[in-house]
Amino acid sequence: MSMIQLKKAEDLSRLRRIALDAQGLLKANPFGSGLVGACKAINHLGYVQLDTISVVERAHHHVFYSRVPKFKPAMINQMLLDGNIFEYWSHAAAVIPINDFRFSLPYKHAIKSGQTHWYKNSDKKLMGELLKRIRSEGPLRSRDVEARPKTKKQSGWWDWKPAKKALEQLYMQGDLMVSNREGFQKIYDLTERVLPSNVDSKVPSMDEFATHIVDQQLRCHGFASLKGLTYLRRNTELRKAVKILINERLARGTFEQIKVSGGEIFILETGALERRLPRLNNRMLILSPFDNSVIQRDRLKSIFQYNYQIECYVPEAKRQYGYFCLPLLYQGEFIGRMDAKAHRKTNHFEIKALYFELDGFEQNDFNEDLIIKAFVGAVTSFCYFQNCETVSLTKANPKYLTQRLQIALKLSVGDNDCS
Repeated sequence: MSMIQLKKAEDLSRLRRIALDAQGLLKANPFGSGLVGACKAINHLGYVQLDTISVVERAHHHVFYSRVPKFKPAMINQMLLDGNIFEYWSHAAAVIPINDFRFSLPYKHAIKSGQTHWYKNSDKKLMGELLKRIRSEGPLRSRDVEARPKTKKQSGWWDWKPAKKALEQLYMQGDLMVSNREGFQKIYDLTERVLPSNVDSKVPSMDEFATHIVDQQLRCHGFASLKGLTYLRRNTELRKAVKILINERLARGTFEQIKVSGGEIFILETGALERRLPRLNNRMLILSPFDNSVIQRDRLKSIFQYNYQIECYVPEAKRQYGYFCLPLLYQGEFIGRMDAKAHRKTNHFEIKALYFELDGFEQNDFNEDLIIKAFVGAVTSFCYFQNCETVSLTKANPKYLTQRLQIALKLSVGDNDCS
C-alpha cells in the first residue's frame, strides 16, 4: 500500500482546501439557500450537533447559517415536521437526515437489549406507564413531566426526575421519537407515529454500517484518519469492520494514504489530491465551537495547526481566551478566535475579546486592510443573524488594531460604548 508524504507547504494548503470544500465552507452558496439548501446541507454533512448554550445563536442554527444563505432558525423544526430529519445521538445529540434512520438502530437495540446502558437502572414500570399515556393521549412534552404538581389529581402525577429519565430511556432505545419542539422543549411521540412510512427501518448489517460510515465521513470531510472515521463511537465490531473495509479499498487502489508532517495518517479517495478545487476568497467565516469542521480537535490541530478548546467548561481562572470563543476562518486557515455574547434584551452584540493569531501581521504576509474588511463584513452579517443592532469591541490582539476595528464596526453595524 502506497503512502504519500506531504512535505511542501502548498501540499498542506491543498489538503486544507479539500477539507473545507467537503464541509461546504469555501463557496458562498454550496448547497442552495433557505429550506431547500438546509435540507441539502444536512444530507451532505450527515448530522448537525444540537446544543443548549445560547451565548450566541445556538450551535445547530449557527452551523446551517455558516453554509446556507437565507437560513432561518425555524427551518430546523420545519425539516423535523416535514420528515426530512430526525433527532438522535451521533457523537452527541444531533439532527440527522431521515434517510440515515436505519443506522441509528444498532445503538437503539443495544440500549434496549441491555448490551449498553443509557441509564443503568431504568424504571420499566414507569416507562410502560409513559408509553401507555402517550399511546392513548398523544404526544408528550418533556416539560409535562418536569414539575411535581400540588395535588395528586393533576395528570402529571409523577416525580419529574425518574419520569424524565424514563422518557429519555424510551427515546434512546427507539420506542419514542421527537415529533416537534416548542422552543427548546422536546415533544415525544411513538416512533410508529413519527417515522415516515417510506423510510427504510431495516437494521443494517455490520458491513453495511461500516460502508455507510466510511462513505459519509469521506464525503463530508474529504479525508479521515482511521480513528476519525469512528469518532467517539465505542462499537468495537464497527471499528473492526471499518478497518477491514479501509484495508480492502487500499488494496484495490480506490483509496490511498497520506502522511502529514506530524506523522498522522489520513485516508482519502485515490486522485483526490489532484481534483480541481474552488479558489480561496476574502470572505471570513465566524464558526460555532460545535461546527462539524472543528469538532474533531486532534484533526483540527494536525491539519490546520489550530489548537482549539471551548472554555465554557473550564474554570474561569484557567481560561486563556474566554467563555465562548468562536473560531475565525479566512482564506483556508483558522486565523483566530472571538469571545462574544449576544445581549437579547438590548439587541447588542458584545465582542469581549478578539484574537488574530497570524505571524504574518508582523511579516506583512497578510493584507491588514483586507482582513479588517473581511472581519467587519462577517460581524455585520453575524449581528443580523443574532438580531443585534449594535456592536462593541473591548479588546483585540494585536492591540494596535483595536481602534481601527472599533471605528470600522461602528460605521458598519452601529456603536454601543465601543471601548
